[in-house]
Amino acid sequence: MAWRIEETLIRGEVDNRVHGRVTGRLWFTGRDKPVVLELEGNAWRDVAGHVLRFTNPAPKPARAGEWDHFPAVQRGVVGDITASRKVKVPDCSMDEVMEFYKAKKPFPWHWGNSLYLEWHSETNGRVLIESADYTLELDPEAAWTMDEAEEQMQREANGRAMMEFMERLGRAAASEEAGDDDESTSEGEAEADAEAARMDLLLDRVTARMEREGLEAEELERVMEEERARLRRERGEPEPEPLTPEQEAERAQWIAEMNAAGEEAMAEAEAEKWKGGVAGDGDGFDDDDEDEHPLLVRIGALTHRLMDEVEERGWLTDADPQEHPLRDLVNGVMIANGKLAGALGSVDEDEWPPEKLFAGSVLVRLKKARGHLRDALAGLDAADEQGLAEAAWRAQARTEISGVLEEVERLIAEVRAVLEGGKE
Repeated sequence: MAWRIEETLIRGEVDNRVHGRVTGRLWFTGRDKPVVLELEGNAWRDVAGHVLRFTNPAPKPARAGEWDHFPAVQRGVVGDITASRKVKVPDCSMDEVMEFYKAKKPFPWHWGNSLYLEWHSETNGRVLIESADYTLELDPEAAWTMDEAEEQMQREANGRAMMEFMERLGRAAASEEAGDDDESTSEGEAEADAEAARMDLLLDRVTARMEREGLEAEELERVMEEERARLRRERGEPEPEPLTPEQEAERAQWIAEMNAAGEEAMAEAEAEKWKGGVAGDGDGFDDDDEDEHPLLVRIGALTHRLMDEVEERGWLTDADPQEHPLRDLVNGVMIANGKLAGALGSVDEDEWPPEKLFAGSVLVRLKKARGHLRDALAGLDAADEQGLAEAAWRAQARTEISGVLEEVERLIAEVRAVLEGGKE
């Protein structure tokens, strides 16, 4: 999931006159001082060597607390930066676009240039500013130039830099988590974490490309294969040969992981909606719990209850900040629900613990679920300090979340035992 911050931007500038470095300043509503960019890499050739300035003709006001967790200095690596991407610009309002969509009719549009400013931040992950409505101004003289072949090489270099950057952050997070557990990570677990980081990067790239190219769902498989090939080239890996039986099993695992990732993506998409305002009906969770793992039934019911009660009792409104403690509480449980669906949704309870082939991916998702449950409890701690909601309600929520967390810890221990030499 990306931080998309184009609506509250007032104006900005990015400077790529120094090869291999992009700097910039971005002014937003709700901030007194600009956000400063300090990024490694280069823009695409239309911006490479230039200073690009842009202005939003209609910035929206920031909500209270919107910038609490977005540092004033953004350090990281360049993703894609260009001002020449062609996009379909509607010739009608978004309300009218939705009416056309509901009626299954094409909406009127024209081609327009779009600013696409993407970077990967040490603190915020993927950040994206994308708009065809900005006024753009490119300085006339380039400090250096890039030809088409160099641009292709630069895009691949940006991809490698992004991959290394994300893996570095992933290793740091894994080390921090291992320290929290006071437990060393087995070789099998380390391999699973590395593969999960690779899959996260791949999905992030596919999502970004689908968004920026305006592709439809039927293009997903093609884009996925192309991005997998791109990742192999960047890592110097050989082209795949005909699959052995073991590799066929690994492919089956990959398909299962993609299905699990879809479950997680749905949950995270719903969580993003929740962060933007109080959720209502149509929350994206399946009410049919037949044949589900008991822990999924348990956390699914908890997610529904927390969402409904926070809304019905008026404890959160659209005016409340995104990082409100109660929103953090519900958001953490909601995303943990998705991670557990990915971990347990394809494993029968009578076949637990999973075989070693699948144990690594299951463990990764269990650990992510654990992290989000801890985030939920941290939100609850903040709610306690501020006296939000009702004391009895907070106590009950803590008991239920802690119970789910305890069960997740037990499952993690069982899967780790498999990776350390148990069930084949």
